[in-house]
Amino acid sequence: MSSASKETESDKLGSKKIELHVHLEGTIRPATLLEIARRNGETLPADTVEGLEELYRFTDFRHFIQVWGMTTNCLRTAGDFRQVVVDYAERASGHGAVYLEGIFSPAERVESYGIDWDEIYSGYVEGAMEAEERFGLTVRLTPDLYRGCPTDLAEECARVSARYRDQGVVGLGMGGDELRGPLEPYRKTVEIARDGGLAFVPHAGETGGSESVREALELGAARLRHGIRAADDPELLAEIADRGVVLDVCPTSNLRTGVVEHLSTHPLPRLREAGALCSVNTDDPAMFGTDLGHEYELAARLGVTAADAYAAGLAGALCEDSVLARLTAL
Repeated sequence: MSSASKETESDKLGSKKIELHVHLEGTIRPATLLEIARRNGETLPADTVEGLEELYRFTDFRHFIQVWGMTTNCLRTAGDFRQVVVDYAERASGHGAVYLEGIFSPAERVESYGIDWDEIYSGYVEGAMEAEERFGLTVRLTPDLYRGCPTDLAEECARVSARYRDQGVVGLGMGGDELRGPLEPYRKTVEIARDGGLAFVPHAGETGGSESVREALELGAARLRHGIRAADDPELLAEIADRGVVLDVCPTSNLRTGVVEHLSTHPLPRLREAGALCSVNTDDPAMFGTDLGHEYELAARLGVTAADAYAAGLAGALCEDSVLARLTAL
């Protein structure tokens, strides 16, 4: 599997970066994933680094989701979750990141493995604190549900997430395959999260079309993860631009999962030309063989400068005002 260079041109220029869309489970490098699986007595579908890298040659989006579940579910303990945050924070800060919002998926682990909610959340929260202490990188957290999740479990997740609002949890997302079902069954979940002070940040407009984006906006999405299919609907795209809704764009992810055929056909230039704010992100960097510097380089080739991406990151960040003021002053 090809990997991004350790020091890209944007890194050499010292540009500061904000990342709003990275699945922390998808940041784990193969060697570390094997180590975590061994210490937890779990078996992965491949037992070598090379085997995992071969597994990461995804045929389409659904294949990616399948592999993601088969590999990342070896995480079990607060120590695992803490390590995931700290390891990625070190790499991201090396590429100039000053702020990131990390996604993690607690419901699957509670549902399938009976892991305690607090075991999961405390590990990620402690990892975020350690990341700031060691690397000066501010990390906020946005737990993610999946389409098809039982609604009672989703609502419980929203309540738990709200309990951690004062410990760095700032939003609640909805990921998975958009074609699996609508967001409407989770309206109460979204209301619980919002009442608890959390923003709603769903995946939409990745594998689904513009109608998926419209549904997410109707439910009050504060930001859209991906959202690239809005480019297919000029009226919708104009609305997004007018409202200042930030789209979290992940170029390599779109290519690796097959939702975009080639970089030259990526919708990012059309999104920007229409005035949409687009942050630049890695999504699942270890699984896609990329890093934050490489994504900024790809975005620059598509007409989005590092300054553009940083401005969109500021506009979309869910952090408290004091952190936003500091990021603005950098």
